[in-house]
Amino acid sequence: MKVMITGGAGYIGSHVVKLLGEKGHNVLVYDNLSTGHEWAVLYGDLVVGDLADKAKLADTLTGFMPDAVMHFAAHIQVEESVQKPLKYYRNNTVNALNLIEAMMTAGIQKLIFSSTAAVYGIPDSMPVNEDAPIRPINPYGMSKAMVERMLQDLSASADFRYVSLRYFNVAGADPDGKIGQAYEESTHLITRALKTAKGELKKLLVYGTDYDTPDGTCIRDYIHVNDLADVHSAALDHLINSGQSRVFNCGYGHGYSVREIIRSAKKITGIDFQTEDAERRPGDSPGIVADNTKVKRELNWKPRYDDIDFIIRTAWEWERKRKK
Repeated sequence: MKVMITGGAGYIGSHVVKLLGEKGHNVLVYDNLSTGHEWAVLYGDLVVGDLADKAKLADTLTGFMPDAVMHFAAHIQVEESVQKPLKYYRNNTVNALNLIEAMMTAGIQKLIFSSTAAVYGIPDSMPVNEDAPIRPINPYGMSKAMVERMLQDLSASADFRYVSLRYFNVAGADPDGKIGQAYEESTHLITRALKTAKGELKKLLVYGTDYDTPDGTCIRDYIHVNDLADVHSAALDHLINSGQSRVFNCGYGHGYSVREIIRSAKKITGIDFQTEDAERRPGDSPGIVADNTKVKRELNWKPRYDDIDFIIRTAWEWERKRKK
């Protein structure tokens, strides 16, 4: 099967590229390498291009003519989105529209979209299911929610089918040790904890200790990146086998607080690194945990790595391999 993957040189995209390549699919990666890396593309070909470049995007699509497209390319930092909202609406929303229009022009009608649990904002209850109200509290979540609405409206009006995957907190690294998270300035808690353990950061800031949670810190549902890659493969099979448009949560159904993650990171690394309490970050939700009943039922997805120590261990093994 031919699959074009935007943002396939990035953290999550590269793990999906690896899985699809191992399954024998013909993969083409389209990435501007703003946060991705050429070395992370282990299968298929890489076209260095931006989704804002409509001519190059159209040429790439028509030249390859994929059976489906997976769209990962996006800005993802919540705090930055609050400070620079237009950056997020341009890249995450407008560029997604460019891709969808180019697909329609080329007659490519199957898309798997990287969405986010941030579309829920602060849920009324947890775990949150896919029918919960969409009311994001930051521009990052809104930029993704707007794309979901575009896809919903397009699917209702044309022969176009999609799967929107709402990621919860993605973490860990490929157990083979070939790829992992490699952002220049990562804001992910687990990565920053491990960088502190390595000595790359002097201390780990704990943003907010007065939330209405058992220990006062934010709670998140962490999913291993390879389990998330498996969901993408199952979503691809769903669309290719004439499945209808769907939205799925991607999480394990239980969460860990910031302090629990820190305790696990100290245990795995064996390093009692320094932490410091700090003010809340703008745009952060107190807690969010996925109801994953639907993705398990409809895509027959079975998590393999639902173990926070394993997730952190794979991330630590990757971090220790990387140079500063």
